[in-house]
Amino acid sequence: MSSFASASVTHRDRLLAAAARFTAEHGWGELTMAKLADLVGVSRQTVYNEIGGKPQLAEAMVLRELQIFLDVVDSAFQDNPKDLVRAIEAAAFRVLGLARTDPLLHAILSSSQGADSELLPLLTTHSEPLLGAAGQMIREHVATYDVELDENRVEVLIDMVVRLVLSHVMQPTAQPAETAETIAWIAERVLGV
Repeated sequence: MSSFASASVTHRDRLLAAAARFTAEHGWGELTMAKLADLVGVSRQTVYNEIGGKPQLAEAMVLRELQIFLDVVDSAFQDNPKDLVRAIEAAAFRVLGLARTDPLLHAILSSSQGADSELLPLLTTHSEPLLGAAGQMIREHVATYDVELDENRVEVLIDMVVRLVLSHVMQPTAQPAETAETIAWIAERVLGV
């Protein structure tokens, strides 16, 4: 690793990565700020200065993980610059596929079976930051397509797609390809194409 690359990785980045790894392996309930400080080799005060308390750590960790999912959404739209329906299908497929193998997401979802419960609301009842970030990215991409809907209807479409995908991340009912195809079919009907 070059000195430039290592210099660009902040304490915050290292703390969030370590927290995600630890949570995936041992559970959120086992993670303390002191343990996180030890894992990264910094003082506990550095953890509090960089992150705040455990609730702020939970939110920052989930938002960091969200960025991984947003990156696959971004690539799906870039790969389908002329066909919005195919872009939506590709984005849904990639997110649902990633959701099946993401260790932190599995740790969070296992909290619904009685494990740690602090993280699950960040995907459900307190999911505004997640929905907002996903919606904003899709909104920016949709703006590049020739869409025959007024702005309010486009917002409804975006909200529907984001919520459908999140719902299937939380509780899959079919294989990613089948679910993505269904979401694309619904989007196609809404778009009238």
